[in-house]
Amino acid sequence: MKKLIKGLFVAAGLLLTTQVVNAQQKFGHLNSDEIFAVLPEAKTVSTTIENLAKSKQGEIDKMIAEYQTKYKAAQEKERTISEANKEVVVKELQAAQNELQDLQKRIEDARTKADKDLRDKQAELYPPLQQKVATAINSISKEKGLAYVFDTAASQGFNNLVYFDGGEDITGAVKAKLGISATTAPAASKPATGPAKKP
Repeated sequence: MKKLIKGLFVAAGLLLTTQVVNAQQKFGHLNSDEIFAVLPEAKTVSTTIENLAKSKQGEIDKMIAEYQTKYKAAQEKERTISEANKEVVVKELQAAQNELQDLQKRIEDARTKADKDLRDKQAELYPPLQQKVATAINSISKEKGLAYVFDTAASQGFNNLVYFDGGEDITGAVKAKLGISATTAPAASKPATGPAKKP
């Protein structure tokens, strides 16, 4: 019986110690979507990616227009077949078909290359931005003595938010660390309290 009581006291002591340690830890949260929305470098990167995508799409559109023109010409040529010119026209149509197949393959290859070029450009430009924001988050978290910071951004799907009730929102401080004026911030929605709900 004494062992049981002693075991209960030890368990209660451990529980109390855990609660005291947890009470001393500070929690904070931020909204990374809001930070990236106003980060000048992020806007520059987005514009660069958009311009590259438009350029690639323009090249593909030209090839598609060429394909459509040649396809229409082949259809018109096919209507001119007669017994007198059948042999010549059939050879021309076969050559046109080969040309159209080649052009179709070039279009598919251009699309594949455009996708790869866009992915490569994103892989080149986004990591330094993410590192810059992560460095600012780490710095602010240390300055404020925060043990945990949760990202409440919708794009994160609340994967980084298990539970929070209050806490300290350091979105503004991270923006300030990055040199972003508070006046450029979009209207922030009130953070959820209680257990995070999956969308």
